[in-house]
Amino acid sequence: MTGLDGKLLAKARERLAATKEENRREAQRRRAEIYAKAPEVREADARLRAIMVELFGAAMGSGGDVAALERESLDIQAKRAETLTALGYPSDYLDEIVCCEKCRDSGYVMGHMCSCLRELYEREVAQSLSSLMLMGDESFERFDLTYYDDTVNPRTRVSPRMCMETVLRACRTYAESFRPGSMNLLLRGGPGLGKTFLSACIARVVSEKGCSVVYQTAGDAVEAFEEKRFSRLDGGEAAGTVERMLSCDLLILDDLGTELPGGVVAAALYSLINHRLTAKKSMIISTNLSEEELRRRYTPQIASRIEGEFEELEFAGSDIRAIKKEREA
Repeated sequence: MTGLDGKLLAKARERLAATKEENRREAQRRRAEIYAKAPEVREADARLRAIMVELFGAAMGSGGDVAALERESLDIQAKRAETLTALGYPSDYLDEIVCCEKCRDSGYVMGHMCSCLRELYEREVAQSLSSLMLMGDESFERFDLTYYDDTVNPRTRVSPRMCMETVLRACRTYAESFRPGSMNLLLRGGPGLGKTFLSACIARVVSEKGCSVVYQTAGDAVEAFEEKRFSRLDGGEAAGTVERMLSCDLLILDDLGTELPGGVVAAALYSLINHRLTAKKSMIISTNLSEEELRRRYTPQIASRIEGEFEELEFAGSDIRAIKKEREA
């Protein structure tokens, strides 16, 4: 399927393969257990395998009484089931063990991803976004607007709550209508106003649509670029992180402005932002920096790319974390 994160899909396949191997070993253990108690079951299984070969040969035109072979097979299976029941085991105790009947633990049905592999993939996505989804239940429905003052500013005629109602609506619409190549968002505002929370809400909805989402703080993103640049190895964790940041459907770059300043940092950020914009891949950047601060901190190239290619959502209000502490006191 398009849009999936290749690295996370590989991990999901590995998990499925590990489960399949575990089931194979259990089936092998069960056979050894029953064969030791009832050698006639081993003989029955050997004859059933031989009948399958003979039936295949008959189907290919090499002769053989198909009806007789089928009757013999059914008779052997019935006696085998009786033996297992007599020993106190379920009649299907020696059947192949599978977790998913639809795909037989292959992960695919008729060339399409099975729901079992999709579920494993979504678990990997959730794990990769765990640093963003701190509570594990981030959703637009849980975004509490009562934390924002509803006092109208006489000059702007807008209250922080009214402002955040607009921001919430815009983020929800963005997530629900997202597709690869959607516009870029700049979430701007002071600390503790909900930028990371709403980023997590967007990430959850977008990933559930089957699109690949990567979350990185600006500092971690720059660090990965630098590790990849100075590493003598072609692969490695940093290289994989950079590749995922460059190729995913949606990159969430959090806390722009908290990374250490410098020319090397600016070069890494420009490389990341420019690469994704050129490839028409969507980004969400959150920052506490004002427009003036952003221009002073970064090169004109970076500031220009952000100002010209991102739709800005301005967050308003007071630090929610401080308000929560006051309410809990």
